[in-house]
Amino acid sequence: MKDILIQRLSTYVQMDTQSDENSETCPSTPGQLALGKLLVEECTSIGLQDVTMDENGYVMATLPSNTDKDVPVIGFLAHLDTATDFTGKNVKPQVIDNYDGADIVLNSELDVVLSNKDFPELHEYKGHTLITTDGTTLLGADNKAGIAEIMTAMAYLIEHPEVKHGKIRVAFTPDEEIGRGPHKFDVAAFGAKYAYTVDGGPLGELEYESFNAAAAKITVRGTNVHPGTAKDKMVNSLKIAMELNRRLPVEEAPEFTDGYDGFYHLLSLEGDVELTKMSYIIRDFNREKFEERKTNLLHIANELKTKHGEKSIKVELNDQYYNMREKIEPVRQIVDIAHEAMTRLDIEPVIRPIRGGTDGSQLSYMGMPTPNIFTGGENYHGKFEYVSVDNMVKATRVIVEIAQLFEQHGDI
Repeated sequence: MKDILIQRLSTYVQMDTQSDENSETCPSTPGQLALGKLLVEECTSIGLQDVTMDENGYVMATLPSNTDKDVPVIGFLAHLDTATDFTGKNVKPQVIDNYDGADIVLNSELDVVLSNKDFPELHEYKGHTLITTDGTTLLGADNKAGIAEIMTAMAYLIEHPEVKHGKIRVAFTPDEEIGRGPHKFDVAAFGAKYAYTVDGGPLGELEYESFNAAAAKITVRGTNVHPGTAKDKMVNSLKIAMELNRRLPVEEAPEFTDGYDGFYHLLSLEGDVELTKMSYIIRDFNREKFEERKTNLLHIANELKTKHGEKSIKVELNDQYYNMREKIEPVRQIVDIAHEAMTRLDIEPVIRPIRGGTDGSQLSYMGMPTPNIFTGGENYHGKFEYVSVDNMVKATRVIVEIAQLFEQHGDI
């Protein structure tokens, strides 16, 4: 199983599928369509049925039931795109067999080293087979490891008909990294009662809580005048932007928060005296506090309007997704089944909130409760990303075990 997982992941990550939030198409980049077409061919070749890809790049397929029991249809999903944080072009995966626990030189020419000092969890992977970057790109195991694991699990179930399961649906979706993954996802056509995204990180992750999330795009306008004659005339948009950011709580930023803490995150700020544009994301697990954060940002902007003029600031504030716990808690048994699947395989489940979101955050509100399970990767979205193939094998087995447990439990 390790060899086929290495082969699949190595093939997928070499396809550039980085999404683009500035694109208005779906998918936002052509590489995602290319990977989708490859997966259609692969799904068909391993024996899945009803294999489709629509004009928006959503791939769906079916593994028919092989039991007489009344079992709910379940789904497994992963996303096609890679993050916008770091380049995903020309990925050159490096396979390290029987990792010895030492620092890993990813790129000697650029002196890029994956070190135990900076990443102390590395010692946990001694003896594992690792796949790393070459130090110039991200790897793309988020979420191509999940794709490889779902494909390998489906192939295993097809090759082992003695393993009983109900009807299983799989889907591979575009543009998750820019928050659009489920926007054109046809829940009714997918037809699953429950689903799991295979989009987590280290071994044992089992997540059914996510942030409530919003995005703010702020335009600040000033007046540029020659600095020699600017007295009482110049309005510096950069300084207004800085004033706005300064009025947000300093300690409520990603670099100072963890656990259930929420935050304001300044993603970008660019401009000049005349015009400055800012981009924020707002996150909180508690819905009431989430609304308070949005209100606070708008209140600060309105006060600055009063000070600098009505046209000085424009705020576009949009909700992105909500905490999926609200929709999953009433059907907690789907979390319990994933928990049981892991414990049966001697994997210690690690239940904690996702300090981010998955497609499951939106899908749960679209009528399909969707927790998230691990893929086996670390340090996603950057050049120090890597994945344990040993833990990819375990993720694949968890998928198979979940399918078996639903069959054993019957209708839930």
